[in-house]
Amino acid sequence: MKIEIVIGFIAAYLLGSIPSAVWYGKRFHRLDIREHGSGNAGTANTFRVLGKKAGIFVLFVDVLKGSLAVFVAKYLESNGFISQENSILLQLSFGLVAIVGHLFPIFAQFKGGKGVATFFGMMLLIHWQASLCCVGIFGIVFFVFRYTSLASIISSVCLPILLISGVFNESPQVLVIFSILCAVLIVLMHRENIKRLINKEENGINKS
Repeated sequence: MKIEIVIGFIAAYLLGSIPSAVWYGKRFHRLDIREHGSGNAGTANTFRVLGKKAGIFVLFVDVLKGSLAVFVAKYLESNGFISQENSILLQLSFGLVAIVGHLFPIFAQFKGGKGVATFFGMMLLIHWQASLCCVGIFGIVFFVFRYTSLASIISSVCLPILLISGVFNESPQVLVIFSILCAVLIVLMHRENIKRLINKEENGINKS
């Protein structure tokens, strides 16, 4: 494996490991977001505990982490370090590593968020049409039900459905498989939320 690709994997993990919610909370509010609200170091809990300004900042950074990880792979392709045929696989690999970094950040004792924003950040650079549709689905579900967990689950599951349906022409098989695996991962990461939703105990973004 080329040293540039190895460095790219390391860079993707370190990007994903940037604990925006944790650092913002400690810097501006002198608290660890993981000790408040749902205990999750992600966008929804940041909105709920720290407010809109903090939530928007954390959302932007977490989306950017996924996008930058994919950009690293595109940069390697454009400079001849990898072939065009292998580019999509490396983009997905770097994006996945960034998600792992978000879930288990080295800069925050390996206790991070659930990876939804980082996932959609990477997908925006890989398949922006399907990603924007999922963002729209997220917005609709959230507007109607006011639960970010439910919106995250439904929009994530819709991504592979959109890719398989052929709405945006034929998608690479590896992308379809990856989107299915990520949807399953996101559902599993939200299993406690699902239990609370079923029991009508889940907190909405405006119901802390």
